Amino acid sequence: MKLDGTIALFQYWDRLRNGRAAPRRAEVEPADIKAMLADTFILEQDGRGAAVFRLAGTRLCAAYGRELKGFAFSSLWAARDQSLAARLAAGALREKTVSVTNFEGVTQQGRSCMFELLLLPLEGGVDSPRSLGSLAPMEKPYWLGNDPIMESRIDSMRVVDPDREPMFLKNRPAIAVPSLAPSSGTLSSGQDAKRRRFKHLVVIEGGRDT
Repeated sequence: MKLDGTIALFQYWDRLRNGRAAPRRAEVEPADIKAMLADTFILEQDGRGAAVFRLAGTRLCAAYGRELKGFAFSSLWAARDQSLAARLAAGALREKTVSVTNFEGVTQQGRSCMFELLLLPLEGGVDSPRSLGSLAPMEKPYWLGNDPIMESRIDSMRVVDPDREPMFLKNRPAIAVPSLAPSSGTLSSGQDAKRRRFKHLVVIEGGRDT
């Protein structure tokens, strides 16, 4: 996790769950994360079992040039990455898996920008699985929101064990987080995670045990 908004949303979610695998959807208060709402979304599972957007923030929709509500999560991704993206979403929805993904968004005009994606599980029961997520640019180029992202290409991903220290955040200062997050607010990190390349992806080891 590199972006302050990603970290703050994770800490808010972690505070809400209070040791459980995931908090309930009803426990998430939009007012508590209002500074992040434009980049956040909620996924649900449709009748076919695929992850679709139930809600999506205004800045996120602007980046892709369309209202994302009702669209399949996998539709954002390049053909080569659609299967992996679907598995990441299914992990959050069905297996209470937390993951962080870095990817390149490419526009119709050939411009590109790196993004960070966070997927967090929510407890909705067997019949109504949900996932809370954020998707935000690593930088904010002037054209973002005017030249829509047409294809997303995964660069690296990591599965997170939220109960395990250390985590990703090495030598970061404390950041402002929503009111329900711990006041100490920092997630410590130890040794650098090891990296290995798998096809076109960089897999960062040291996350959740399997």
